Amino acid sequence: MAQDHDLGPAKETYAGFIALFKWGTVVAVVATALVVLIIASRAA
Repeated sequence: MAQDHDLGPAKETYAGFIALFKWGTVVAVVATALVVLIIASRAA
């Protein structure tokens, strides 16, 4: 079990990871949409 004095940095690390995960998801969705649009425009 983590000691009480270890919880602050652990929470900061977790919050940073979650923020990075959220932004990574947004970037991946935008990149996927862009690729789909490029492929669709060349196929037409």
